[in-house]
Amino acid sequence: MTVDNQSVLGEDVLNQIIENAKDFFRTEIVPNHIKKTEECRDLKAFRLNPFLDKYKASFITGNIEAISIAKALVYPRIIGTSINTIFGNKLQKFCSEVLEGFASTTSGIDIEFIDKLDGKRKYCQVKAGTNTINADDVYTIINHFTGVKNLARTNNLNIGINDLIVGVFYGHPNELSGHYKRLQREHPVYVGTDFWNRLTGHINFYDRITDAIGDVATETDGTALVEEVINSLAKQIEVSLKY
Repeated sequence: MTVDNQSVLGEDVLNQIIENAKDFFRTEIVPNHIKKTEECRDLKAFRLNPFLDKYKASFITGNIEAISIAKALVYPRIIGTSINTIFGNKLQKFCSEVLEGFASTTSGIDIEFIDKLDGKRKYCQVKAGTNTINADDVYTIINHFTGVKNLARTNNLNIGINDLIVGVFYGHPNELSGHYKRLQREHPVYVGTDFWNRLTGHINFYDRITDAIGDVATETDGTALVEEVINSLAKQIEVSLKY
């Protein structure tokens, strides 16, 4: 994919990004999500909490049968922790494959692009969502950006503080965690619609790419697998808790 970084991206490039994103989810996210779901068959994948597991089971099903405890264990894992972790871990690959035309060779930088709103080259670290960094990440990002500034100074390049940015794939500015807000004191953090608009020059591209991922979601039906996994886990719970 060849990208003209100087101007608003054309429909052919936008459509290619969207198709790349859909292929990425089909080949990277879905298979890994299935794999992580399969791992939930084994009771050893969980640490039973005798104080809370029965409560959680009763809260969501109205009873404390083994099958209900299995649901209380599996559901949060496969629709919360698991899929979010997979997406976060695959973010670098997303940049190199889906946003290949913007990939950076600068250490500590994921993508480079001409900001379609202010016309300046941005050196960007990308993050998944508005609550995906911790205190150590703040220091790491700032240190990476400091390294880029020092390298630019050595090579007589003019890179300002506002040209070293963090791009957050989804969410809204008012959802940013305290760690992101701390980072904002040093460098801009662009979120969701604003980030994708600056990258592509299209205010609606955030909606377009998230809708496209939604199309991939309709291709995937994991109900049979989830039911099978829960039933398998429930049998082990019956033995473990001597039901």
